[in-house]
Amino acid sequence: MRAMGAILRRAARGARDLNTRRDVSSWLARWFPRTPARSVVALKTPIKVELVAGKTYRWCVCGRSKKQPFCDGSHFFQRTGLSPLKFKAQETRTVALCTCKATQRPPYCDGTHRSERVQKAEVGSPL
Repeated sequence: MRAMGAILRRAARGARDLNTRRDVSSWLARWFPRTPARSVVALKTPIKVELVAGKTYRWCVCGRSKKQPFCDGSHFFQRTGLSPLKFKAQETRTVALCTCKATQRPPYCDGTHRSERVQKAEVGSPL
């Protein structure tokens, strides 16, 4: 009889743990969707910035940052599922960083913003 009670208590505890896990995973799913949102065009021209050697930067991937071309955390608060691209400058120099978010060499501009596809897109819309 005592053994049966212990088994039932363990089963109830296990069910509670499962429910807790389910709540946590649904909370995570709201903030971190399995399918990330698409990047949006922030601007149709690159931004020239001076990078300082050894400094780490966070380039905005989602296109929603108000501090383009760098991340301000908008991706998190708008629940995009995207993360900024962290990179470290190798030398102090002025570079053009992409703001159309279509570059093949992130975070650096490769001229993709000149394409018809990007030029026809509206600022704030995905490509």
